[in-house]
Amino acid sequence: MKMKYAFRILPAFVAAGMLAGCSKNPVTGKKEIVFMSQEKEIALGAESHPSIVATMGIYDDKNLQSFINEKGMAMAKISHRPDLPYKFFIVDSPVVNAFAVPGGYVYFTRGIMAHFNNEAEFAGVLGHEIGHITARHSARQQTSQIFGQVGLAAGMILSPQVRALGDQAQQALGLLFLSYSRDHETESDKIGVDYSSKIGYDAREMADFFGTLKRISEKAGQAIPTFQSTHPDPGDRFTKVGKLAAEYQAAHPGKYNVNRDVYLRKIEGIIYGADPQQGFVENNNFYHPSLKFQFPVPSGWQYENSPAQFQMAAKDGKSMMLFTLAQGKTLEEASQAVVKNYGLKVLENDKTTINGNPALVMVSQQSEQGANGQAAAATANTIQVGTWLIQYGGNIYAIHGVAAAGNYAANAGQFRSVAQGFKSVSDANILNRQPERIRIKTAQRDATLREVLKDNNQPDGKLDELAIINGMALTDKVAKGSLFKTLGK
Repeated sequence: MKMKYAFRILPAFVAAGMLAGCSKNPVTGKKEIVFMSQEKEIALGAESHPSIVATMGIYDDKNLQSFINEKGMAMAKISHRPDLPYKFFIVDSPVVNAFAVPGGYVYFTRGIMAHFNNEAEFAGVLGHEIGHITARHSARQQTSQIFGQVGLAAGMILSPQVRALGDQAQQALGLLFLSYSRDHETESDKIGVDYSSKIGYDAREMADFFGTLKRISEKAGQAIPTFQSTHPDPGDRFTKVGKLAAEYQAAHPGKYNVNRDVYLRKIEGIIYGADPQQGFVENNNFYHPSLKFQFPVPSGWQYENSPAQFQMAAKDGKSMMLFTLAQGKTLEEASQAVVKNYGLKVLENDKTTINGNPALVMVSQQSEQGANGQAAAATANTIQVGTWLIQYGGNIYAIHGVAAAGNYAANAGQFRSVAQGFKSVSDANILNRQPERIRIKTAQRDATLREVLKDNNQPDGKLDELAIINGMALTDKVAKGSLFKTLGK
């Protein structure tokens, strides 16, 4: 049953004009078969951008945005594909990552911007990401998978009914975040050294940043998503990139900039970690201070918050819930949009109130469509959905509880309990919760990093993390007058 979805994809590639045939790689100069024209690459980037923004949001910092635009365009001009319509963005995510999509779209999370300690580190990663675009790694990876792993396409859209409800904003990301091969990573590392060096930066700093990434992964226990999860490590990058940088500078003597202090001043005040104003979980409740609501999170459930939606699921994977903004100005309009968007067949429909808020409750089913376009009879693949539409604060919110039809009754009570727990928040401690921010300080004496952090009232429990953020060891010496990072409100 699942394979039929895979074979639907192949004619779609051809119909979309992706069969570009044999072409010369702009970086290697070698001829290769790529099933994606440059026009399609550009179109794919433009089509994917709204989903990326919906999933992560754009971080609002005009000065930092101006900086990445300036450096990005300077690097684009000296790249192997200067004609692409490059665009650069900082996305509002705390994870440490950077990624590029075909056609010239490059993204840095605020998390990675907070971890850079100079402009040269940023430039090295910028060159690496542009390298993925100029060497056409996404297009080449996609082509190899069409040829050799048609079955993988089924995995991309496995359980389409559940994905449509629980992962809608991230479907484009699933196609774009195919892991690059180790060869592609090595190639992009070399391109990153070349590009960052050509615009005047010391690429040895790029090597140092790979050491920071390694420390982050070790501390997080390989939490996903991270830079390593989308960029598999091809080996000892610190040594390899350092060697490449030394070779480049030996062949091209000159002044290569680091620009530590000027970069640190640029990131003064950047949000670090999760932003509680966008929602947070505490004591088995999800709170959204900006929108002033809360609802319970079942004990032991895993969850993920994004600007577009809040998802949570039981650890056994047999049930999940999705909270998101509903379409429509009235409950009736919202219910019609839900039914249409998710292809649901409504079994029950009832108006009610939830903690004083007008609400509409539906129980629906979603099954695979028959050949004639009519919903097939319920099968093991049929999904049952409980939907609570709640009118509150000028918006209509949707809470969906999703399970296989055969398991729905066992989960219905849990779904109902969450939905009926939706209510307003008035606790000032919740409403006024502020994020941590990077604060740049000046060392007042010659001391170790540990000592200058303690001089600035940084808590003991944060010292190891602050050492990583600063790209240093706690025992490293900090000269009087040097800038360093702390955390504060």
